[in-house]
Amino acid sequence: MAKKGFTLIELMLVVIIIGALSAMVIPRLAGRSEQARVAAAKADVNANISTALKLYELDNGNYPSSGAGLKALLTKPASAVNWNGPYLEREPIDPWGRWYKIKSPGTNRPQSYDLYSVGKDGVAGTEDDVTNWE
Repeated sequence: MAKKGFTLIELMLVVIIIGALSAMVIPRLAGRSEQARVAAAKADVNANISTALKLYELDNGNYPSSGAGLKALLTKPASAVNWNGPYLEREPIDPWGRWYKIKSPGTNRPQSYDLYSVGKDGVAGTEDDVTNWE
C-alpha cells in the first residue's frame, strides 16, 4: 500500500512557482499606493478644497488669510464677516497625514491663493509637492 502525499520535490516546485509569480507581480503593485495618494491629493487641491475656498470667498469677499489657514473653513475666524460654514466636512489632511497649506494671496497665483500639499517627503518646494498652480 502506497502512502499518499506530496514529495519534497513537488513541494519545492510549488514554492518556486509561487516565488516566481510573486517576483513578477509585486514590483508592479508596489508603486500603485503612492500613485493613489498623489491622485487623491490632486483631487483635494484642484476640486474638493478649492470648492470650499470659493464658497468661503463668496460669503466673505476674500479667501482665508495665510494666518487663519484652512482652519477658517471649519471654524469661524475673527476676520470673517458672513461666515456660513463649516465649508468642509472633515479636516483638510493630505494622504500623508499633514494639513494642506494655503498662502493667500498666493505667490504663484497672486489673484487668489496658493494651495498645496508638501507631499511624501514633508518638505515644501520639492518635486513631490502637489499644488494648484501646476
